[in-house]
Amino acid sequence: MLAKRYPYYLANQPVTGKQELDVLDKYTGKRATRVALADAAAVRKAIVAAHKARNAMAAFPPDARRDVLEHCVRRFGERFEELALALCIEAGKPIRDARGEVTRLIDTFRIAAGEATRGNGEVIELQISPRARGYRGMVKRVPIGVCSFITPFNFPLNLVAHKVAPAIAAGCPFVLKPAEKTPIGALIIAEILAETELPRGAFSVVVCNTDDAAALIEDERIALLSFTGGLVGWDLKARAGRKKVTLELGGNAACIVDADPGASLDYVVDRLVFGAYYQSGQSCISVQRIYAQTGIYEKLRRKLKAAVAKLRMGDPRDEKTFIGPMVNEEAAQRVESWIAAARKGGARMLAGGARNGNMLPASLLEKVSHDSDLYRREAFGPVAMIEPFDDFEEALDLVNDSDFGLQAGVFTGNLSNAMRAWDRLEVGGVIVGDVPSFRVDNMPYGGVKHSGLGREGVRYAIEDMTEQRLLVIHG
Repeated sequence: MLAKRYPYYLANQPVTGKQELDVLDKYTGKRATRVALADAAAVRKAIVAAHKARNAMAAFPPDARRDVLEHCVRRFGERFEELALALCIEAGKPIRDARGEVTRLIDTFRIAAGEATRGNGEVIELQISPRARGYRGMVKRVPIGVCSFITPFNFPLNLVAHKVAPAIAAGCPFVLKPAEKTPIGALIIAEILAETELPRGAFSVVVCNTDDAAALIEDERIALLSFTGGLVGWDLKARAGRKKVTLELGGNAACIVDADPGASLDYVVDRLVFGAYYQSGQSCISVQRIYAQTGIYEKLRRKLKAAVAKLRMGDPRDEKTFIGPMVNEEAAQRVESWIAAARKGGARMLAGGARNGNMLPASLLEKVSHDSDLYRREAFGPVAMIEPFDDFEEALDLVNDSDFGLQAGVFTGNLSNAMRAWDRLEVGGVIVGDVPSFRVDNMPYGGVKHSGLGREGVRYAIEDMTEQRLLVIHG
């Protein structure tokens, strides 16, 4: 059961206000809980508090930052099932997958705890000519200042963790706006942070509507804006002024299955099913486009069709459920309409079924037009398409024929093809031997083209949240 009501957090303290937001159980559609809703004035107060906390956070010792992060790791473990159930209810994520996300939350904070005390400077040899003799140079990284974070609904724990944990490790105060559809995980994290010795004003977690969040984008006291979500991120960047901006804006991820996939087709099918339909496809790196070499196409297609048809859809609390609800009926209707349009344009349905509210069965199509929304845009739902290719270079061209470039998967037993994919694919990451949906929380993660700017993965996020400061000594 969820709490009857959750506060938001302003300058480390819980706040209950007059305005409330209903959070729905995504499977039943009923109200699961209420959260206190911050207004524009509260958001501005959070920014002021974070700005005042800049020096205190920068001076907060690295070992103390580590201790805060380790406290979170311990408390997340103690509240593991509570966090998983909250995620299952507010996001509709099947309970087994919800537990997996809690595990990743813990991993991300544990990685950040290790990074908090790691040396991050260098000594520069300045004596490159007679005029520089006797000079020494050193560089250290210092906190950039106030960070504002805006996170989406689909990973309410781990996408928050990838902003909050590096900020604490770097010594940056922050204001976080979680998605209105799924704020509970972020508020539980805030509750645990409030148990620590972080300086007053070091963090605020404000649940608010989009209009009231404008200061998080535009306020000049903020040094960095980190946004994960849809293509609206480019509009936010245009409004952000001089501050640093990092964006993770999704994609329509592709996966190549070579003539020699380097693994059994059963393994490949198992991973493709996971990559395409995990969390009802509501992932930025969900497998959307599958390209299979002509020689194995029919066999792979047959196996994949059978596997998709067997996926169990239902209550996310059921341990056997694989496909849960989409975030709302509007999202499910959008994907349904894209599938219908693709079929009208000549696509063939291999697996799928009728939508029921926000429950959309896993769908697989072939012969999808490259001009269709289903091919060109981010579906963000339980649907994938498959098509054959003859030559590996052709497959690389097909992957690159996209406005997006987050990650791509390549199943191949040919080392030359693997390296060729790494050289040619216009993406932030190439995953060989698995689907693009693979992610470990210490690796650099981010995209190119419309998929965004910058990289997450704790150490790489810390680089964005710090800046270099040079010291030159003569004598």
